[in-house]
Amino acid sequence: MAKLIVQVRDLIKEYNGKTRALDQVSLDIGEGEWVAVMGPSGSGKTTLLNLLSCLDRPTSGMVMIDGADVTRLAANRLTQFRREKVGLIFQQFHLVPYLTAIENVMLAQYFHSIADEREARAALEDVGLGDRVHHLPSQLSGGEQQRVCIVRALINQPRMILADEPTGNLDAANEEIVLDLFHKMHARGHTIVLVTHDPAVGELADRVVRLEHGRIAQDGRPTTDDRDLSDWKEEQGPA
Repeated sequence: MAKLIVQVRDLIKEYNGKTRALDQVSLDIGEGEWVAVMGPSGSGKTTLLNLLSCLDRPTSGMVMIDGADVTRLAANRLTQFRREKVGLIFQQFHLVPYLTAIENVMLAQYFHSIADEREARAALEDVGLGDRVHHLPSQLSGGEQQRVCIVRALINQPRMILADEPTGNLDAANEEIVLDLFHKMHARGHTIVLVTHDPAVGELADRVVRLEHGRIAQDGRPTTDDRDLSDWKEEQGPA
């Protein structure tokens, strides 16, 4: 059995003391595993990702990542832990608009240790952006911006990649390019936790964890789901 990189036990997350986004969630994720987190809008997908990425704290329960109980870490140590262990990829990209592609990647290096322009350039070239390194985000297509985000997430060799709807804003051609990069990450041994509302994307993972009403409704190999998926859209607000 693969070493566990994530252990979640009895996780509860409440907002305003009454809205329960996650309700007694327990989950294990093995090293090198690709897990798709799915479910309808408001089911708790993004909330779970925020807790795994140390961007938020649970109301109660335990989140163990790479052997460390992150629910017990002080705020400054939590920030350091996230920089060292987790790579984040967002649907909205969150690139610094006045920095070029290579500068956005080097910024992640700087916060981790020391910026290395040659390493950042080589990483961008590896995803087909060698001729776009000095372009601002506004000069890049959505697919190109997402590839910069992927490079930024990977540049410090994190233990785990967390992605929130990474293909949600992309056309079919760019979605294929980005998903191919996820396949390569997985082949290299990266642990991937990917939130998606798209069943076709979910089927690419080793395993699907389906949330409903803040609880795990299904956990296993991807299967064809014949239910109506028309309401599986991008989440609005806490989820």
